[in-house]
Amino acid sequence: MTDPTVLIIEDDPTLLRGLKDNFLAHGLRVRTAGDGQQGLDAALTDPPDLVLLDIMLPKVNGYEVCRMIRQHELDMPIIMLTAKGQEEDIVRGLELGADDYVTKPFGIRELLARAKAFLRRRELKPSDEYPFGDCRLDLRAHKLFRNGVEVPLTTKEFRTLEYFVRRSGRALTRHDILDAVWGSSVIVSARSVDRCVTTLRGKIEPDPRHPTHIRTIRDIGYRFEDAVP
Repeated sequence: MTDPTVLIIEDDPTLLRGLKDNFLAHGLRVRTAGDGQQGLDAALTDPPDLVLLDIMLPKVNGYEVCRMIRQHELDMPIIMLTAKGQEEDIVRGLELGADDYVTKPFGIRELLARAKAFLRRRELKPSDEYPFGDCRLDLRAHKLFRNGVEVPLTTKEFRTLEYFVRRSGRALTRHDILDAVWGSSVIVSARSVDRCVTTLRGKIEPDPRHPTHIRTIRDIGYRFEDAVP
């Protein structure tokens, strides 16, 4: 089996070299691009298994690169690399199709861990059952089990949890969750998502006050983790 390929699109040559060396050292194949146009051409011509994408790029910015990749129906994970900590910039990237983000300066170990997790999940075949912690979500039966005992879920709770487990590891905005679970035609607020998450945590978390599966991303939304670190 061939090693996964990572495409790094970054205009800072020092950071680009450091990222390339670290990913190569961990057994991954690496391609690089120093501007948005070059990166977009590389992604469309020979799609990689994962893209690390800087947002502030010359020629074509990262948002447009992300949008065009998704417009061509390519589904590889995209992790945004951004120096901007402003929530609206992060949300914009996620809603254009990015899967996650890291804000510069970032720890290389954290970035490598996230990238490898996405690559592992990409290799898994879709399943009707999703185990996590002491729980198991059975999509075919529309049931949640915890330690082998069925846990009742409302329709919204089930659909929210299904949305989470199918996108484990991704940063999910409240807006995207609302659209997927409640539908864009229904007038509800982001507080509906928060209330649903609160009740779900009471049913799946070992300690709902310190959640390990449904993690809050401040001012953005949530990230579901199928394995406790």
